[in-house]
Amino acid sequence: MSTDHEVEVGTIISTTGNGDIELTDIVVTDDDDGDRRPQRRRYEEPLAVKLRKQLLSIAESPTKKVEDEVANIAKIVAENFFDEELQNGFYELILQLIVEQPFKIPFAAAILLLANPQKPEVTTEVLNRIGAATQKSIDSGSWRDVKLLLRFLGCLQGLFEGDGIFPILDDLFARAVDLQTASSEDALGLELVKIILFTLPYVLTSSATGLNDQASALLEKTDIIASTPHSLETLVDPYPSGDDDKHREPLSVIGLMQKQLQQEAATGWKLSCIPRPWTTTTKEDVEDPLTTAQKHAFPSILVPNPVNQTKKPMFPEVYLSVYGDQEIETVPSTADIASSILRDALVDTINLLDFNRHAAARFLADLDCYFSPGTFVKRATPFDRLKDVAGDRSTWKPEDVAIDAVFSQLFQLTAPEHKQVYYHSVLTECCKIAPAAIAPSLGRAIRYLYKNVDTMDLELSFRLVDWFSHHLSNFGFTWKWTEWVEDVELPTFHPKKAFMIGALDKEIRLSFAQRIKGTLPEPYQPLISKEKEKDTPDFKFDSDSVPFSAEAKELLQLLKKKTPEEDIQPVIEKIHELAEQQGLSDPLVISTDTYVTAICFIGSKSLSHVLSCIERCKERLLGIGSQSAAARKQIITSVMEYWSAQPGIGINIIDKLLNYTILSPQAVLEWVLVDHNEKGAVLAQTHMFEIASTTIFKVTNRVRQIVAARDQPGLPEPQVRILDETLQRERADQVALFQLVDEALVGFAQGHKDEMIELGDGSSVDEQLLRAWGERWLRVFRRKMAVEEAILGAAIEARSAANGDSHEEMEDSIL
Repeated sequence: MSTDHEVEVGTIISTTGNGDIELTDIVVTDDDDGDRRPQRRRYEEPLAVKLRKQLLSIAESPTKKVEDEVANIAKIVAENFFDEELQNGFYELILQLIVEQPFKIPFAAAILLLANPQKPEVTTEVLNRIGAATQKSIDSGSWRDVKLLLRFLGCLQGLFEGDGIFPILDDLFARAVDLQTASSEDALGLELVKIILFTLPYVLTSSATGLNDQASALLEKTDIIASTPHSLETLVDPYPSGDDDKHREPLSVIGLMQKQLQQEAATGWKLSCIPRPWTTTTKEDVEDPLTTAQKHAFPSILVPNPVNQTKKPMFPEVYLSVYGDQEIETVPSTADIASSILRDALVDTINLLDFNRHAAARFLADLDCYFSPGTFVKRATPFDRLKDVAGDRSTWKPEDVAIDAVFSQLFQLTAPEHKQVYYHSVLTECCKIAPAAIAPSLGRAIRYLYKNVDTMDLELSFRLVDWFSHHLSNFGFTWKWTEWVEDVELPTFHPKKAFMIGALDKEIRLSFAQRIKGTLPEPYQPLISKEKEKDTPDFKFDSDSVPFSAEAKELLQLLKKKTPEEDIQPVIEKIHELAEQQGLSDPLVISTDTYVTAICFIGSKSLSHVLSCIERCKERLLGIGSQSAAARKQIITSVMEYWSAQPGIGINIIDKLLNYTILSPQAVLEWVLVDHNEKGAVLAQTHMFEIASTTIFKVTNRVRQIVAARDQPGLPEPQVRILDETLQRERADQVALFQLVDEALVGFAQGHKDEMIELGDGSSVDEQLLRAWGERWLRVFRRKMAVEEAILGAAIEARSAANGDSHEEMEDSIL
């Protein structure tokens, strides 16, 4: 009996969706069991697609040996040099990885190192493209891209003839010296020095040897700039407490890196956290192919003199950590260069992936895959288990290091690179990806920030309130409030009490009062009043005991019926007559209160309702503002009094009234800081800071928009003159507005305000707290003014460089 299987080959004829006929070969086998099911032939991906997937996922899996991945990709690239599709895809993807996924730069460089002995032509082509990309980035002033591309070239130092990357680093330093010599407030020179300092570690961990003397010589040069405190550093200090016992000197990012590199030079350049994926094991009698491989000329890259002055002003960077005071070190200390290397790679990754928060969070969760083994403890290791870590092994938690970097960007001064909500969402996604690991880390960060909220920059404490409330809203508004229960009894002026009240207010905005109240322990219950629990605030004129209640009710009914303004005017005049009979000084203020309160009550159902009502009443509201400054401010008072229990809605309405020009920025700021400061109590209220900062932003953003419009190429001369005149006028208004704020706040900061003199001799706790609030507000708005002047100065500098005029000539022509 024969045991051979019968094999039949056939074809299936099918029709595709567009009507084409498709032929599919099938093989039918007749095995011992009589199974005659058709089996499709296996589909194999094209090699170019397979290579792309391998390159994109390099180093992402902790279960794969990255050295094997690198060697395998290098072999595929070298052996398929004549596959045009594969090679072009490889070249393009390498460039993208460098400027989009900085974690993978050492691995991408290692592929080229291992491919070079097999096919040096691959290396030549990649270097040509990298050189062109670097030159383009230098010319356009894209300094982060320059840093990342030079990092890649630094990892390839062993491939180059002569001095390799060092000449271009010397050129960058020469330009930095020129910039710093020209102005002590220059920050672009600091950026160039930062590029040099953060390139050196990767050069010294490359396959090249004998670089110590060159590195040390370069460090001696950069020390002149990096170790000198910048004149603008105090502006970006996150903890500017005036109390000498609490004040901590800000750590400049480049100053810190300079010290750390000098320490590394003294200890032999260990740089143990940086991976060396190019290392291969070779037999004793076989020479290392990297040492005998073809050398290449360093790409031709020219650093122009002067370098491109970017339109966006740059400020010194300060190193911030939220895990700096723990009994066990869960992040690298500032004495260890790993703190700067890890932070730099993380910050670039976070900011480059702003278009995909899921990808950003995934990279953060997999942080330990991209650095040397042993750099971190095992993921999700509980904090209390770290004390059991044996010997000199690292206790750094990858979760803490990643979270620390996100907070450093969320709390970046003068402003984060992206909208704050992006950093919020990255932290939220991290929690969803690895809740058991991230949640405890976030808890410790929150406790650290809360403990230091009284010494924190006011703008940062406001961002903390925003993030904290937003984050809790994503996780059922749950928090261990019992930990802070003792602080409920603190004075209202105390920053910790202000943080609590502000956070609860923001939570209510994101939900509703009853729900938030249900998440709080008993001692916190009084912080949410019964008024906050009402969906619609009461119409105060419903009570007959309130003056002008009858007229207000009549006005309310007329507005509800959308009565024409000419029919409303008699009621307004009646209120004026009654006010004059009662001897009230400004009847228009009284009628404005009744009118605006009625609008707020009608519009209390939703924002669209109130906007519709304001639109109908716009002409009268505009007229009120033009007739009397006091009546204009009464509009604000009426809105904020009606929504006193839910100030977020009031702020939104004020914002819309500013858009309609019914209110002026000056009137709003005078109302907050002069007319309605409640003896300084407003300084401790987060919603008042929100009103002031939002109003200032509207003005400064207007100036920025004019500057951007003025810089458009090809504008006709008449339009340029109009924009210059508008810019001059708007800038004068901006300066006047900042002066108004400054004058109002100086009195509180120095204790000279009349309201403060009434409180006592300045020695009471409330007076000291109030003075501290004044100093914090003053610091924020002086920084905002400095930023706006820097933005205008940077635009003028860029324009003068483009036109060949001096800075003074260009400034005179504009201002």
